[in-house]
Amino acid sequence: MSVDLLVTNATLPDGRTGQDIAVASGRITAIAPSIATEAGETIDAAGQLVSPPFVDPHFHMDATLSLGLPRLNESGTLLEGIALWGELKPLLTHEALVERALRYCDLAVSQGLLAIRSHVDVSDPRLLTVKALLDVRERVKPYIDLQLVAFPQDGYYRAPGAVAALDRALDLGVDVVGGIPHFERTMADGAASVAALCRIAADRGLPIDLHCDESDDPLSRHIETLAAETVRHGLQGRAVGSHCTSMHSMDNYYVSKLITLIAEARVHVVANPLINITLQGRHDTYPRRRGMTRVPELKAAGVNVALGHDCVMDPWYPLGSGDMLEVAHMAIHAAPMTSRAAMSGAFDMVTINAAKVMELDRYGLAVGNRADFVLLQARDPIEAIRLKATRLAVIRFGRVIARSVPRCAELRLDGRPVSVDASHYSPTN
Repeated sequence: MSVDLLVTNATLPDGRTGQDIAVASGRITAIAPSIATEAGETIDAAGQLVSPPFVDPHFHMDATLSLGLPRLNESGTLLEGIALWGELKPLLTHEALVERALRYCDLAVSQGLLAIRSHVDVSDPRLLTVKALLDVRERVKPYIDLQLVAFPQDGYYRAPGAVAALDRALDLGVDVVGGIPHFERTMADGAASVAALCRIAADRGLPIDLHCDESDDPLSRHIETLAAETVRHGLQGRAVGSHCTSMHSMDNYYVSKLITLIAEARVHVVANPLINITLQGRHDTYPRRRGMTRVPELKAAGVNVALGHDCVMDPWYPLGSGDMLEVAHMAIHAAPMTSRAAMSGAFDMVTINAAKVMELDRYGLAVGNRADFVLLQARDPIEAIRLKATRLAVIRFGRVIARSVPRCAELRLDGRPVSVDASHYSPTN
């Protein structure tokens, strides 16, 4: 029996080498050494790493690529970013939102990023951002799984009309309930918003993903409320606490209780290392807090931890490239997590762990799953992170949708030609 695509001599993230991957009708039909079959297209992986596609479980696509509109964030703080976004919202148009989002999606595909969960601001009663991103979701469906979160950026209770606007956004087809409890006027309002939003998610049968405690304040403890309300409403495995940066500054004894509660409630945690270490600690002198949540400790307790990109060239972050390996690379440094097991775990946080957050169907390198994967110029996940490996080929439903040439420098030293490939310097054990 012939297949549509055959990838030969691949290394897999679990360490298996010399593997062939057969694909027919958009599904993986076999993974084994030396598959003997005719194929419409054959790709020789030459021992390089084939990975499931990258997944970004936390992003803001409505703001992406808007850097400098209407001005720059001079302080670099979260609050100035929110204020700047408020200045930009009246100037937004459907066409400009769609154009910027589609440009970002093109970049994402080139990076092997084929699933994105984007928070969409519903504070504006026009729901302009929601309608634009729903349009984008339909346009990119052939090549990106795009989930949308109804996100009341200015506060569920704090922003006039946000309660009704969130319901309208969900009625329009937004996928996930969002919130920002630490931005409400009081801690009590924040806790009340968590309870209300969990109830909405349960009543509608939707996941919930809250910006939780994106603050340096160790007394911002809405993740605790989210864990409790998750159990109360039967949302275990469908609730996400994003950011959770206040945990970085919390008392260790309290955290020992808190992490247990998060694990018992099966709440996913998404850290955003590029943004967390940039926005947090802005009021510190020295030593300055990194701000990223306690990733190793959460992971050790059995919590599913994933990493998000959060922002690319917007009011909060002037950099970014859509590269989830860059995100993993920064997490390793910020945590820090430099054992071989921890670094491999960081790769999981931008692939399989993130896919669990998004509840992606038939994701991963297994027979019967969707034939979505990436051929990387690296021999293992750690090398991929170290080099931010070139995506040699990006495959969606068994079809190559992006290619890049291998990265290799040609030097001329003392009259002798030298080819330099940084992967040659990786350890072999």
